[in-house]
Amino acid sequence: MMAVENITKDINPHFHEFLFDWDSKFYFLVGGYGSSKSYHIALKIILKLLRERRTCLVVRDVYDSIRDSCYSLFQEICDDMSLTGVIRFTASPMRIRFVNGSKILFKGLDKPIKLKSINDVSMLWIEECSEIKDGAFKELVLRVRHPKLPLYFLLSTNPVSRSNWTYQHFFKGMGVDDKVLYERRVMRKGDIYYHHSVADDNKFLPLSYVEQLEEMKGYDADLYRIARLGKFGVNGKLVLPQFEVMDAGEVMKKVQDIPHKYLRVGMDFGFETSYNAVLRLAIDHENKHLYIYWEYYRNHMTDDETARELHEFVETRERIKADSAEPKAIRYYQKCGFNMVATRKWNGGTRHARIDNTRKVKRFHKIYCSSECRNAIRELKELTYAADRDGEIVPDEFNIDSHCLSAIWYAIDDYDVVDVKHHFTKGDFGL
Repeated sequence: MMAVENITKDINPHFHEFLFDWDSKFYFLVGGYGSSKSYHIALKIILKLLRERRTCLVVRDVYDSIRDSCYSLFQEICDDMSLTGVIRFTASPMRIRFVNGSKILFKGLDKPIKLKSINDVSMLWIEECSEIKDGAFKELVLRVRHPKLPLYFLLSTNPVSRSNWTYQHFFKGMGVDDKVLYERRVMRKGDIYYHHSVADDNKFLPLSYVEQLEEMKGYDADLYRIARLGKFGVNGKLVLPQFEVMDAGEVMKKVQDIPHKYLRVGMDFGFETSYNAVLRLAIDHENKHLYIYWEYYRNHMTDDETARELHEFVETRERIKADSAEPKAIRYYQKCGFNMVATRKWNGGTRHARIDNTRKVKRFHKIYCSSECRNAIRELKELTYAADRDGEIVPDEFNIDSHCLSAIWYAIDDYDVVDVKHHFTKGDFGL
């Protein structure tokens, strides 16, 4: 247990030293999912701002993602510690004020103009720092300044590829071996405090969640390395290692047993060098298996020609999810009687959408494709990531423009395969 004046709070022992250490300028926390690193950073900030009048800036790559992550985390902690009388939350704009004059501001790098108005910030937290650019980090460091108070920079992230700027800056650039950090768990190099954590360091996590992380080892080695082990590394090049071809008759037997609510259709638009790709999918929700059982794949087809060839969808009224970037095409098909809707729009932009959608598909334990879906087999069976000059994968680029993968993205737009990010509740802390 820890005590701050008349406040008591149960914490994870692995973070005790970190909470009260203010001897470094930079604090770099890296680890797996559910390790509670973000929770303890938020707690560390609260404790510091209760003691000293400071302004802390909290930043993520996309502003809209802050409300359900950092902001709600501060609310949860303050509620648990009964601090509502000394800390006040403002929802719009998101802001936290302390009775001693301290405050916490929230900004997104997708709205850089608003960063210019920041004054007297002496503390910065960059959540999911691997998602921002190296240049953005350097710019943020320059914007944090105060005439009297020492400056503190807190960065939290899940490890990604070693080509990411976080690894290049905090490990390669500083002459630090990440393997040494995994062994020591906590270390200091110059003015940088390093902290590594995994789910086992969080005594409040339910066992079922840890078991869920362990399951990744069998169907997504890259995600297992990141989420369970919390380690940087070179990602595997095969995008869908769990992809298998199954006899068409066997696939249909499986599909017939799947409830209608787990049937999906996705469409990717194309014309000249790309293709109109339509896939019918079935999701085995319990086993987390995906079945691809029907495909349409043609190019050099106008919308009216394609609509005639796909007329069966007008009769069946199957819902088709299509790329939201093509509103005119979607509207045309709707006028032709198709039950076609656009996918949701992603706040993080195209690159984030491609990465997140691919990760979602990779979380299926098995992907079975009918032997009759020849184009899906051709595109997906040996689909690999593009690589940069150092041999590291580029997570949003592939060796081919896979229209079938895009069709899967759109089809499962409203389905969550596995929620591998643990969302804390009061129950996790015995409250």
